[in-house]
Amino acid sequence: MTDEPAITIQHLFISPGHNFVGHHGRPPGDNLMIEVREIHCLAGRGLEGDRYLDYKPDYKGQITFFRGEIYDELCALLAVWDKPPSAFRRNVITRGVNLNALIGREFTIQGVRFLGTVECSPCYWQDTAFAPGTEQALKGRGGLRAKILTDGVLRVG
Repeated sequence: MTDEPAITIQHLFISPGHNFVGHHGRPPGDNLMIEVREIHCLAGRGLEGDRYLDYKPDYKGQITFFRGEIYDELCALLAVWDKPPSAFRRNVITRGVNLNALIGREFTIQGVRFLGTVECSPCYWQDTAFAPGTEQALKGRGGLRAKILTDGVLRVG
Protein backbone atom coordinates (compact mmCIF):
# COMPACT_ATOMS: atom_id res chain seq x y z
CA MET A 1 0.00 0.00 0.00
CA THR A 2 1.25 3.48 -0.92
CA ASP A 3 -0.14 6.60 0.69
CA GLU A 4 0.73 10.26 0.94
CA PRO A 5 0.86 11.25 4.62
CA ALA A 6 0.00 14.81 5.60
CA ILE A 7 3.58 15.92 5.99
CA THR A 8 5.28 19.29 5.86
CA ILE A 9 8.95 19.53 4.95
CA GLN A 10 10.52 22.15 7.18
CA HIS A 11 14.22 21.75 6.28
CA LEU A 12 16.30 19.77 3.77
CA PHE A 13 19.97 18.93 4.29
CA ILE A 14 22.76 17.14 2.46
CA SER A 15 26.36 16.61 3.49
CA PRO A 16 29.30 15.66 1.29
CA GLY A 17 30.99 13.59 4.00
CA HIS A 18 30.65 11.64 7.21
CA ASN A 19 31.40 13.21 10.58
CA PHE A 20 30.76 10.20 12.81
CA VAL A 21 30.58 7.05 10.65
CA GLY A 22 34.05 5.51 10.71
CA HIS A 23 35.27 7.94 13.39
CA HIS A 24 34.80 5.75 16.48
CA GLY A 25 37.47 6.60 19.03
CA ARG A 26 38.55 9.64 17.01
CA PRO A 27 37.25 13.19 16.77
CA PRO A 28 34.29 13.74 14.45
CA GLY A 29 34.79 15.09 10.97
CA ASP A 30 33.95 18.66 10.03
CA ASN A 31 31.61 18.15 7.08
CA LEU A 32 28.80 20.67 7.28
CA MET A 33 25.16 19.85 6.77
CA ILE A 34 24.21 22.08 3.87
CA GLU A 35 20.65 23.39 3.94
CA VAL A 36 19.00 23.40 0.52
CA ARG A 37 15.57 24.40 -0.80
CA GLU A 38 15.21 21.17 -2.78
CA ILE A 39 16.88 17.77 -3.02
CA HIS A 40 17.01 15.38 -5.95
CA CYS A 41 16.04 11.85 -4.95
CA LEU A 42 17.53 9.10 -7.11
CA ALA A 43 15.68 5.78 -6.95
CA GLY A 44 17.72 3.03 -5.30
CA ARG A 45 20.74 5.32 -4.98
CA GLY A 46 20.20 8.19 -2.54
CA LEU A 47 20.31 11.97 -2.70
CA GLU A 48 22.30 13.92 -5.23
CA GLY A 49 25.26 15.52 -3.44
CA ASP A 50 24.87 13.54 -0.20
CA ARG A 51 27.42 11.30 1.52
CA TYR A 52 25.16 8.24 1.22
CA LEU A 53 24.66 8.46 -2.57
CA ASP A 54 25.54 5.01 -3.96
CA TYR A 55 26.80 4.03 -0.47
CA LYS A 56 26.06 0.33 -1.03
CA PRO A 57 23.52 -1.73 -2.97
CA ASP A 58 19.99 -1.75 -1.53
CA TYR A 59 21.03 0.51 1.37
CA LYS A 60 18.17 1.03 3.83
CA GLY A 61 19.14 4.63 4.63
CA GLN A 62 19.21 6.28 1.21
CA ILE A 63 17.32 9.17 2.83
CA THR A 64 16.64 9.99 6.48
CA PHE A 65 13.78 11.86 8.13
CA PHE A 66 13.50 13.52 11.55
CA ARG A 67 10.47 15.12 13.22
CA GLY A 68 10.68 18.84 13.89
CA GLU A 69 8.36 18.27 16.85
CA ILE A 70 10.99 16.00 18.46
CA TYR A 71 13.65 18.66 17.88
CA ASP A 72 11.43 21.21 19.70
CA GLU A 73 10.89 18.80 22.60
CA LEU A 74 14.62 18.11 22.93
CA CYS A 75 15.47 21.82 22.94
CA ALA A 76 13.05 22.35 25.83
CA LEU A 77 13.97 19.16 27.71
CA LEU A 78 17.73 19.70 27.49
CA ALA A 79 17.65 23.52 27.53
CA VAL A 80 19.48 23.75 24.21
CA TRP A 81 18.77 26.87 22.17
CA ASP A 82 21.97 27.18 20.12
CA LYS A 83 21.88 23.99 18.01
CA PRO A 84 20.00 23.75 14.71
CA PRO A 85 18.04 20.65 13.64
CA SER A 86 20.92 19.81 11.30
CA ALA A 87 22.86 18.67 14.40
CA PHE A 88 21.07 15.31 14.07
CA ARG A 89 22.49 14.83 10.53
CA ARG A 90 19.17 13.78 9.02
CA ASN A 91 18.22 14.84 5.50
CA VAL A 92 14.57 15.84 5.90
CA ILE A 93 13.09 17.64 8.90
CA THR A 94 9.33 17.08 8.89
CA ARG A 95 6.21 18.16 10.71
CA GLY A 96 2.83 16.49 10.96
CA VAL A 97 3.54 12.75 10.75
CA ASN A 98 4.58 9.97 13.12
CA LEU A 99 7.64 8.66 11.29
CA ASN A 100 7.70 5.35 13.18
CA ALA A 101 4.27 4.58 11.68
CA LEU A 102 5.95 4.55 8.24
CA ILE A 103 8.37 1.71 9.06
CA GLY A 104 7.66 -1.18 6.69
CA ARG A 105 5.30 0.92 4.55
CA GLU A 106 5.50 2.58 1.17
CA PHE A 107 4.57 6.25 1.22
CA THR A 108 4.66 9.23 -1.12
CA ILE A 109 5.78 12.79 -0.41
CA GLN A 110 5.50 15.44 -3.11
CA GLY A 111 5.16 12.72 -5.75
CA VAL A 112 8.29 10.79 -4.68
CA ARG A 113 7.78 7.21 -3.40
CA PHE A 114 9.70 5.81 -0.44
CA LEU A 115 9.82 2.64 1.63
CA GLY A 116 10.25 3.23 5.35
CA THR A 117 12.83 0.66 6.46
CA VAL A 118 13.88 1.20 10.07
CA GLU A 119 14.19 3.76 12.85
CA CYS A 120 17.35 5.87 12.86
CA SER A 121 18.58 4.54 16.18
CA PRO A 122 20.15 7.20 18.37
CA CYS A 123 23.91 6.95 18.86
CA TYR A 124 26.28 8.04 21.61
CA TRP A 125 27.74 10.78 19.41
CA GLN A 126 24.47 12.71 19.65
CA ASP A 127 25.34 13.55 23.26
CA THR A 128 28.28 15.52 21.84
CA ALA A 129 26.64 16.85 18.68
CA PHE A 130 23.53 18.18 20.47
CA ALA A 131 23.72 17.86 24.28
CA PRO A 132 24.37 15.30 27.02
CA GLY A 133 21.26 13.14 27.42
CA THR A 134 20.26 13.28 23.75
CA GLU A 135 20.90 9.60 23.03
CA GLN A 136 18.63 8.50 25.89
CA ALA A 137 15.94 11.07 25.05
CA LEU A 138 15.81 9.88 21.42
CA LYS A 139 15.28 6.18 22.12
CA GLY A 140 12.34 5.08 19.98
CA ARG A 141 12.15 8.43 18.18
CA GLY A 142 15.46 8.97 16.39
CA GLY A 143 13.93 9.39 12.95
CA LEU A 144 13.30 7.19 9.93
CA ARG A 145 15.60 5.59 7.38
CA ALA A 146 14.05 4.93 3.99
CA LYS A 147 14.75 3.65 0.52
CA ILE A 148 13.96 5.87 -2.44
CA LEU A 149 11.65 4.04 -4.86
CA THR A 150 11.19 6.70 -7.56
CA ASP A 151 13.22 9.61 -8.87
CA GLY A 152 11.92 13.03 -7.95
CA VAL A 153 12.47 16.30 -6.16
CA LEU A 154 11.52 17.24 -2.60
CA ARG A 155 11.08 20.91 -1.74
CA VAL A 156 10.76 22.82 1.52
CA GLY A 157 7.17 23.79 2.30
